[in-house]
Order: sequence, then C-alpha cells, then structure tokens
Amino acid sequence: MEQFENGVPATRLEGVSWQKSRRSNPSGNCVEMAALPDGAFAVRNSRHPSGPALVYTRAEMVAFILGAKDGDFDNLID
Repeated sequence: MEQFENGVPATRLEGVSWQKSRRSNPSGNCVEMAALPDGAFAVRNSRHPSGPALVYTRAEMVAFILGAKDGDFDNLID
C-alpha cells in the first residue's frame, strides 16, 4: 500500500472520493477531505483540486475534529 506525504499533488490520490462540508459556499471557499486506503485522510483546497493535498493520520484528524467540536479554535474566526 502506497504511503503519501504532506504536500502530495492531489492528482496522485486517484480513486478517492473528495467530500465538501455542507457549510461550503457557492464561491468556492471550500476545504475537501478524502479517506485514503491506508486509513489516513487527505485535505485539499477546492479551488486547487490538483493539489497540494495535506495528509493526516486518523488520530490527527480525530483530535482536530473533536477539538473543533469542543470550540478549541473558535478564537481564530472572530
């Protein structure tokens, strides 16, 4: 199974399904995520679908999502 590094061109992540948040807006300000075959997750900017994509472990994404749900980053968005 191929391992991907941070900053990989998203075009190398063939066959993955990119998902946008329902909160995305029509002007394209969207972050997209995709589950990778090895259990990691890739994140990319929808305005630049060919990359780069940042790759995070499942544990890193769980920590981030739970922190966001807990409001840990609320101070960053006014």
